[in-house]
Amino acid sequence: MKFSESVERVEPSATLRISDLASELESEGADVVDLSVGEPDFTTPEHIRKEAKASLDRGETGYTPSAGIPDLREAIAHKLRQENNMRVERDEVVVTPGAKQALFETIFSLVRDGDEVALLDPAWVSYEAMVKMSGGELNRITLDPETGFTPGDVNLAEHVSDETRLMVVNTPSNPTGAVFSEDELREIRDLAVDHDFWVISDEIYEKITYGAEHHSLGAMDGMRDRTVTVNGFSKSYAMTGWRLGYFVAPDEVRQQASKVHSHSVSCATSFAQRGAVAAVDGPQEPVEEMVEAFESRRDVLVDALEDIGVSMPEPEGAFYAFVPADTADDAALCEEILQEEHVATTPGSAFGVPGYLRVSYAANEERIKEGVERFGSYL
Repeated sequence: MKFSESVERVEPSATLRISDLASELESEGADVVDLSVGEPDFTTPEHIRKEAKASLDRGETGYTPSAGIPDLREAIAHKLRQENNMRVERDEVVVTPGAKQALFETIFSLVRDGDEVALLDPAWVSYEAMVKMSGGELNRITLDPETGFTPGDVNLAEHVSDETRLMVVNTPSNPTGAVFSEDELREIRDLAVDHDFWVISDEIYEKITYGAEHHSLGAMDGMRDRTVTVNGFSKSYAMTGWRLGYFVAPDEVRQQASKVHSHSVSCATSFAQRGAVAAVDGPQEPVEEMVEAFESRRDVLVDALEDIGVSMPEPEGAFYAFVPADTADDAALCEEILQEEHVATTPGSAFGVPGYLRVSYAANEERIKEGVERFGSYL
């Protein structure tokens, strides 16, 4: 059978393969320590759940405006003005079923056949797939391992040109937990202006930082009209199953991306959007408590790794560590650790940089310690 060339360009997700293997082992009765999951292990805060329930009780179960309910779009715009120093109005916001959908819509709209798209490796697995499905050509730029995979001492100017159409920037980073400094983002800003390319700024982990300060590219001089800012509610508010994200883009990009949006998903879930209004406008203490827990878990993981002789730059954001592994085949190593020690991790090669394991610390501290004890000898 023949299938779409767009789909045949991509491989199945390596992260889902590990997840499927872990689920299979668990179904057979194995005690699997899952350090592969990219999901907070917290319940969505109560005030958010209560507002969504109230919305259901009011019978708000129909379609919403395609771009999202006005209250949520205004709440997001206000948040971006106050917290991110971005000049954003309500009409510039599009609410999507998850930040992944926001990324797909904007990449699909911006990237034409043969366009060069720069990925800063290690890069989240789905960026590559989205670019390939859109017909783009990848320009993979490996960041500085000495700084925890920020731009660091890498000369980005050597890797981009007037042929570059788009760069995807993710800070705080999945899979490394790196947080780009303001100076590093200014360097990206300068290159985008000099070579006239677009930037997608994926800021889904912006609230999960440990001492480092998050900066938004879209707020920098010269970037408002060339940046698409993507964010959502899954990570900061433990709302993964709610499937809610958003993007902010210049008019011409938003108009094109809205075509993809309207012909694919129509709109995000109505009562979930009401919960999201409560997330943005309501108390932020639950977010702060989750971040404190993640920071403590990060410290436990880093200490446990140091105890077995593995040193690495300390992650400053998100809830991942990119752990060096002495192997040329990290995918095989991950499967071996899962099969033999029942610990689920994700191979660095899935993110464009082999020889590493992505370890998630979205698990309780005892399970993190146990996981390192089980797989430590393999490193």
